[in-house]
Amino acid sequence: GNFTTLLYTIKFEEMGVPAKPASLVKKETRAAEIATKKSAAAKKVAALKAVRQKEIIKRTAKYYKQYEAADREEIRLSREAKANGNYYVPAEAKLAFVVRLRGVNNIPPKPRKIMKLLRLKQINNGVFVKLNKASKEMLRIAEPYIAYGYPNLKTVRELIYKRGFGKVNGERVVINDNSVIEQALGKYGIVCMEDLIHEIFTVGPHFKQANNFLWHFKLPCARGGLRKINNHFVEGGDFGNREHFINSFVRRMN
Repeated sequence: GNFTTLLYTIKFEEMGVPAKPASLVKKETRAAEIATKKSAAAKKVAALKAVRQKEIIKRTAKYYKQYEAADREEIRLSREAKANGNYYVPAEAKLAFVVRLRGVNNIPPKPRKIMKLLRLKQINNGVFVKLNKASKEMLRIAEPYIAYGYPNLKTVRELIYKRGFGKVNGERVVINDNSVIEQALGKYGIVCMEDLIHEIFTVGPHFKQANNFLWHFKLPCARGGLRKINNHFVEGGDFGNREHFINSFVRRMN
């Protein structure tokens, strides 16, 4: 077969006819140019990605140092107070995690409206809330229908990594790459998952934008079930403020 093709090629060349049509030569040249351009662009993107990745690693290390320093400071103050015969009272929590416990039946208008504002539209929906005078009052009114408390870093990180979805153009989007976060929050200096976690946990200056980017968390039912949904947590029930005990509760749902 190859010998026959070679003979035909030689005959065509003797007759002055090119081995390949001009259109095919043009097509191949154009394809080669496009491939070269694509390759160059891919290399450029890869280089930028590598630089950004190094920057992200540095930032993450910095955040971890901050968290460790804050923990050590808490321990130091607590020990100092104990040595002087005093009590150490930690600073008031700035962040709460709120979970809806009840469905839609028999809920008065005010708590219903508050849960709608908090984006708690379904049972077992969860959101982060910045604690201030107004939000505390809202939580107080909706208290019989929600459980809330003060999450630690582990809880915030696990929720965002495991159950976190972004909101892009009003749609629920999987956060499977840092570029999703960068496109939505890059202008606020939030370009990766650890930036997002840091902004939420520390209730930073762009908490509102970061929290709004996060879709409300859709959690499953708690493993082991609830105790008594009509009683407050302090009475052996479930609703209301459970402070740091929210961490173990969320862990059963996550």
